[in-house]
Amino acid sequence: TPSFNTMPQEISVLAMLICFFVFSLELLGQPEEAEWRDTVELYKEEKTLLRYYLFEGLRYVWLDRKGAFCCVSVLNEDWTCKDLIHKLDQLAFFHPRERMYGANIIDVPVKPYTKLLFEEILNPFYMFQVFSITLWMIDAYYYYALCIFIISVISITISLYETRKQSVTLRNMAQLVTNVTIRRNSGAEECVSSVDLVPGDCVIIPQEGLLLPCDAALLAGECLVNESMLTGESVPVLKTPLPAGEGKYSSDTERRHTLFCGTQLIQAKGGMPGCGGAVAVVTNTGFFTAKGNLVSSILYPQPINFRFYQDAVKFLLILGCVGKSFSSDLTRVTWLELIIRSLDIVTIAVPPALPAAITTGTIYAQRRLKSQGIFCISPPRINICGKLSVFCFDKTGTLTEEGLDVWGVMEGGTDGFSELVPEPRRLLPGSMLSGLACCHTVTLLRGEPLGDPLELKMFESTDGNVLDAEFGGHKVLAVMRPPTRIVSAVAIVQRFPFSSALQRMSVVTVAHGGSSALAFMKGSPEMVASLCRVETVPAQFSTKLRIFSSEGLRVLALAYKPVDCSHSCASVHRGEVERDMQFLGLLMMKNLVKPESAKVINILRLAHIRTVMVTGDNVLTAVNVAKSCGMVGSDEKVIFVTATPHTAQSMPSLRFSLEDGGTTATQSSIEGGFGYHLAINGKSFAALCDYFPEYLPKVLMRATIFARMAPDQKTQLVKELQKLNYRVGMCGDGANDCGALRASDVGVSLSEAEASVASPFTSKTENISCVPLLIREGRCSLVTSFSLFRYMAMYSLIQYCSVLILYTLKTSVADLQYLFCDLLLVTVLAIVMGKGAPSEELHPCRPPASLLALPVLGSLFIHTCMTILGQLAALFITTSQDWYIPLNSTVYGTHNLPNMENTSVFDLSGFQYIIMAVVVTKGYPHKKPLYHNLVFLFVLFIHFALMTWLVLYPGPFFSRILQLYNITDTDFKMLLVGVAALNFLICFVVEVLIDLGFLNCLRLLRGKRPSKKLYKRLNILLSDSTSWPPLNQTLSPTSHTVVCLS
Repeated sequence: TPSFNTMPQEISVLAMLICFFVFSLELLGQPEEAEWRDTVELYKEEKTLLRYYLFEGLRYVWLDRKGAFCCVSVLNEDWTCKDLIHKLDQLAFFHPRERMYGANIIDVPVKPYTKLLFEEILNPFYMFQVFSITLWMIDAYYYYALCIFIISVISITISLYETRKQSVTLRNMAQLVTNVTIRRNSGAEECVSSVDLVPGDCVIIPQEGLLLPCDAALLAGECLVNESMLTGESVPVLKTPLPAGEGKYSSDTERRHTLFCGTQLIQAKGGMPGCGGAVAVVTNTGFFTAKGNLVSSILYPQPINFRFYQDAVKFLLILGCVGKSFSSDLTRVTWLELIIRSLDIVTIAVPPALPAAITTGTIYAQRRLKSQGIFCISPPRINICGKLSVFCFDKTGTLTEEGLDVWGVMEGGTDGFSELVPEPRRLLPGSMLSGLACCHTVTLLRGEPLGDPLELKMFESTDGNVLDAEFGGHKVLAVMRPPTRIVSAVAIVQRFPFSSALQRMSVVTVAHGGSSALAFMKGSPEMVASLCRVETVPAQFSTKLRIFSSEGLRVLALAYKPVDCSHSCASVHRGEVERDMQFLGLLMMKNLVKPESAKVINILRLAHIRTVMVTGDNVLTAVNVAKSCGMVGSDEKVIFVTATPHTAQSMPSLRFSLEDGGTTATQSSIEGGFGYHLAINGKSFAALCDYFPEYLPKVLMRATIFARMAPDQKTQLVKELQKLNYRVGMCGDGANDCGALRASDVGVSLSEAEASVASPFTSKTENISCVPLLIREGRCSLVTSFSLFRYMAMYSLIQYCSVLILYTLKTSVADLQYLFCDLLLVTVLAIVMGKGAPSEELHPCRPPASLLALPVLGSLFIHTCMTILGQLAALFITTSQDWYIPLNSTVYGTHNLPNMENTSVFDLSGFQYIIMAVVVTKGYPHKKPLYHNLVFLFVLFIHFALMTWLVLYPGPFFSRILQLYNITDTDFKMLLVGVAALNFLICFVVEVLIDLGFLNCLRLLRGKRPSKKLYKRLNILLSDSTSWPPLNQTLSPTSHTVVCLS
């Protein structure tokens, strides 16, 4: 906009009048010219102010063109790979961008103790505690209120200390401030703080590497990176330069070219001439990085949707309503006393220690898991382990051994395949041997070859060497010397790393002096063959591939072609290299199934937990492994699902075909039961989701093998299974599984890292034997949580009944009697109840997860009735004695103590607290029997002895402390013990009958209802269907129209 000084005079005058009108409302008179100019400049400055806010660490800025606050990452979300590469020549550094994006720091807030204390007290649990303590003080329960206050203060202090300690630890782990070298637009290099980095800056990575403070796309050179902090993988990953392309850049799809924040760059090389390091462009900073995303997930976790926790809140509200309703029955008292008594009963009906008590079982389970080498960063998910209904497994490194052994190589050409050569080093000199020696990402680290285990085995089988040396003055990434009989070494000048989505990798090599250049490609046989000239692929290709894959071999194909040396081979595009190749042959590698896999799969099948294999390997190889480990039985059929997308030449289609090529005549052999398994690959899965969504749930119900699945497809599969109401577990060991591990209800990472943030659970055991252990601990923890919940509920109801009976008689429970029951009896029992260990085997039935189910509510109702009858029996037996002395009707509450009514009710209720601990503690089939919990048995014995002593002979000291009436009739005391024993016998028998399904007969009154879980309803539907799956029929989309956009 032109300034006022350069405007025509008329326009200048008009502008002055407008500005004067705008600002005259705030001015008393006409401003001087200097003031007017200052006002105009101030107005301009206000127009450039940045409006933003922070939410969960992410910055949202106001964008005028969108008319809304948008995440600041939208400013660079349209960057293409080509745009990022161009930044290598436009190395600019703009301060306005720093102002827009903010500081590059993952700032974990560490709140002061005063703020933490305020937030902790506002917790509903502590608010209820404060309310209860205040009420007890008003009601003269000084000792009890003081003890609860001291316990609450200790609990809050510990909680504040642990919370702040965790925040400090997380901040120290998350914050990374270091000095980095960036390149300005002038080409000059400058050392700046990593806090000042913004997207678009070009960073020089030194040869010795560094701990990266941001996400960056690698533009030039190669980097060896340790990503164990993010993925749990201990093997370093080789990162290569980002290829140019018009597609949008995404760190997920370009993982092999992206350096992630928080990862350790071990070494860098080949970046710029005369520079030993590499060059990268910053793509994300702060909480927008991969590390920031992980820290954010820890700071702001997703709520866990688990029915047990939801029902616990509802049940507390029910108890509160019950307490409030019965408290209105109090009569013959003043309004103040009525209010105090009513609120007191509510504090009794709702146990304030319940939330803490039900976590006891989870804490014990977490400790046991840690002792077994399983680390958990999300304890609430332990209970969810007990409800898992399907478990997905990665194949390579999870079900099978991580290392592969070379089984043989077979050269191919126009004349067909040659004889199988067991050892590649015996191949004659030629392109096949050179391809095996060069087409990989193996690199040297301190003189030792390092890389992917598969590629290391392949490279070592050729007896080749990796050299770390100059090569004819060329800018090279690595120098490879094939076996000694081949004289000349070759240099790798360009690498296109393996991509799960592309299913291939390739390299460009040059001979000494740059006289000739060859490109080699390695990948899945189907993909490699599709990129080769048709005449070079042997006619027996499909047959050989099927034979080798069916034997469980990992099959890779190799191809090559000459590359024009007239241009720089280092700048050649991937699309130009990976086309019109010449087929070289097949490499077969044996991937042995781990000995523990078959045993674990059998355990899960017997426990009625469905197992699924999700792999990036060939579907036939996956089928062979599934049969080897027992996922597919020897008498069960495999049906392949083939779905094709819409193309210009054909409509979408869906077909089901038997493994052995059977016809529709075999349809009857798979009807009437789950005697078959579906197998599908990634391409068919994508087409199924896009064009046949009505068939997707049915396929998911019966599919066991998902092959050639990309990482995002694994995540999508987990989410689709969850839509069917499955509780999904996922076990994997690599970066390709991270998304699925996080999306699943229970993710288990097989890693050497002690606490990988890639999943809720991390096992140091490198096989799947941890899965049954985790499920057993989950079931044990869930059953323990149920038992503790019921016990705390019964404790409240027992005390509630006692108080209600005594209030009706115009007396009350003594202060120290409350203290004795709550702390010495109930709290100690609740702590040791959860120590019960899990059962040694998995039972076919899963434990319930609903607290509002008929068995739970029915059990609580019957036990409450038995509690009331027991206390009333003790009271009536007392009042019927000849020596009974009625209460003094002129006083009320604790002023009436000690008295006979209070003593008899207290004695019996003390036994009832102990009785309920035994009755509600569950053992078989998910926990070991009660007698295995020796600490619990010891405490029970001590408590029974203590209560028996207090009933038979409390002594004058304890009678005075607990305000108990001294009853001298020994026969009456023995009768009270007998009533308690009868109460125990009845409650125990009732609980056994409920466990055996006695209350299920009441379900017959309402009739049979369909299950709420979608997968159970679908299972019934498919089991009754005589036309599913439709074998050897080509299906077309029915209810969805396919639109072709040309």
